[in-house]
Amino acid sequence: MLKQRIITALILAPLAILAILFLPLDVFQYVIAGVIALGGYEWANMSGLPKRPHKIAFLFVLLALCLGLIGLVDTDMIWYQGKLNSLYHWILSVACLWWLVSLAMIIAYPRYSKFWQKSWMIRCLFGVLTLIPTWVAVVSLRASLYDVDAFYGASLIFYVLGIVWAADIGAFFVGVKFGRHKLRPNVSPGKTFEGLFGGVMASFAIIAFAALHYQVESSRIWLHLLIGGLTVGVSALGDLNESMFKRCAGIKDSGRILPGHGGLLDRIDSLTAAFPVFAYCYVTWMA
Repeated sequence: MLKQRIITALILAPLAILAILFLPLDVFQYVIAGVIALGGYEWANMSGLPKRPHKIAFLFVLLALCLGLIGLVDTDMIWYQGKLNSLYHWILSVACLWWLVSLAMIIAYPRYSKFWQKSWMIRCLFGVLTLIPTWVAVVSLRASLYDVDAFYGASLIFYVLGIVWAADIGAFFVGVKFGRHKLRPNVSPGKTFEGLFGGVMASFAIIAFAALHYQVESSRIWLHLLIGGLTVGVSALGDLNESMFKRCAGIKDSGRILPGHGGLLDRIDSLTAAFPVFAYCYVTWMA
């Protein structure tokens, strides 16, 4: 298993880095749409649709929604005069509301969950609210200042990846060493408040480095710390959200697409929350 994990990571990590850095924006949109569609295949399984035709059908629903957005908004109109396209901004706003709803569901779980646990349609809707804003967020960040600096948007994506991964590493080591108080034992027994705090603290190192890199005014550093901390905090919510739906479906992994790693969603669950929330904050207060 460890060998499989290492081989898979050694293959996928360079491909992901090259795609983020060097794919033309119009091609990049389609690649991310494909990733989201694969996520939809796994989400259908978590929604109580284990049969392959149903999972493939939901895959095409997600793909069609992404392609529809590509058709509605040209790449050169994603940003116009320094403002994000209004449709994309609205989708990111809806995503922030969805994650507030998800937080309430996680806190209350398993109480008040019967109305959505028994309905595959509602759980699939939750998948749309989770995955489509992720596509919008990643594409919007990559397109930021693209005409001025083709790599600026890529640096924003790497920034989010960096603080989330730093938080994951910090949360793991602090949680193992000092974890005593469970975050939500009914959803994910292994996560603790101490681990979450350790993850946020670890991410601040990346946030501080980014503030220096982007030459942020000293009077605005507090805003970067606030948005970075919020992004890291909500990334834990993305992890808990997927764990809750897997628990409802009675499965351990979202899928088996990545040898040694389980499903695609198992690897990007925290990012499905982090990217939309960060993108909304960036568009609203930082761009």
